[in-house]
Amino acid sequence: MVPQLNPADFSAWRDNAGAGAPALPVVLDVREPWELQTATVKEDGFRLVHIPMREIPARLPELQEAGAGQPIACLCHHGMRSLQVANYLTQSGFTEVVNLQGGINAWSQQVDRSVPVY
Repeated sequence: MVPQLNPADFSAWRDNAGAGAPALPVVLDVREPWELQTATVKEDGFRLVHIPMREIPARLPELQEAGAGQPIACLCHHGMRSLQVANYLTQSGFTEVVNLQGGINAWSQQVDRSVPVY
């Protein structure tokens, strides 16, 4: 089962996940391009990667380049698509995957109120 991460706890996860890691933790935003134009998170101690959910299988090698131990937090609108992607990544051998519970909607409420709610 993929761990659920409350956006309010993201900073602590990011700092812990990044300690000793060769690369910054990744926030994998799996929303559609039109959603990104509506609202997005700002990189802050993590690398933001946009890959729509339907493209994940074909673009898996891009994520594998950093290694299966790369810390990845999956993000979508409300947390359901990202949970499916997080499960897929775990089944594909990734070991440090979490799902941002409540998605960008919860991020806007708990982390950065400047992110529009839609």
